[in-house]
Amino acid sequence: MTIVSLFCEIDDFLIVYEKYKAAHQLPASQRPEKRGRSRTLHPSEVMTILILFHQSGYQTLKDYYEKHVRHYLRWAFPNLVSYNRFVELQQEVLEPLSVYLYTRFGTCDGISFVDSTPIPVCHNRRILTHKVFAEQASLSKNSVGWFYGFKLHLSINTSGELLGIEFTPATTDDRKVVPQMVAGLFGKLFADKGYISQTLREYLRSQDIDLIYKVRKNMKPEPLSDFDAMLLKKRMLIESVIKEIKTQTQLQHTRHRSFINFQVNMVAALIAYTYLEKKPSLNLPEYQQITETSLALKP
Repeated sequence: MTIVSLFCEIDDFLIVYEKYKAAHQLPASQRPEKRGRSRTLHPSEVMTILILFHQSGYQTLKDYYEKHVRHYLRWAFPNLVSYNRFVELQQEVLEPLSVYLYTRFGTCDGISFVDSTPIPVCHNRRILTHKVFAEQASLSKNSVGWFYGFKLHLSINTSGELLGIEFTPATTDDRKVVPQMVAGLFGKLFADKGYISQTLREYLRSQDIDLIYKVRKNMKPEPLSDFDAMLLKKRMLIESVIKEIKTQTQLQHTRHRSFINFQVNMVAALIAYTYLEKKPSLNLPEYQQITETSLALKP
């Protein structure tokens, strides 16, 4: 996608978003407006630059802004501000950026996968002295080892498109966020052993979702159809998606200096992933015909 087409999509979204927000918010106060110069960089431009950064291959936003945007993209952004000012402006677009991410979600096709991944915010040697996320992050352990930070929870469809996301502290149980993350989905939801819960399974079943997960070695094997057993083995798809997000974007790094900038970076990285031309996916043509029929019959 070109810069112009990306900017146009974001700008069109912001027009609709601002109209909706104006129609549903409380009347503006009668206090005089703040003094100072009016902004020169529109929120559409800020959002576009943030997303382009995650598609650029640069390791840091500062390098991308100073070495690339200011030198090679002035034709697209003629009213650029200093980097320090840009860092301030990016905090103002967190809300519209988050809403825009939800407009980039895919459509449930009856087969979904769910998993989580750690988002460390500092090296383990600096855990005791880390201050930036002292009130939000937590210390936890996964199969790789200890880490300090957050978890990113994802649900995807067979085309590798995002269906739901949640950011939580590292100590949050994966099963806790599933109900709100899969709201609106239907069909089969495949997960790993971390999602074993009869209570969760019964709740999702009441929401037209059949939770299927791997069982532990000391548990009795569950009866599965050949098709479900095959799809359970294909659960690695979501791990491929997580790998793509972490390698193709700057989703994870330890240079954050504020919680809100961390959130902006996370959301922009996920949006950049949705624009990838080739995402990890499953080739299930026969099941696609079945799901298309079920979608047509679904009220």
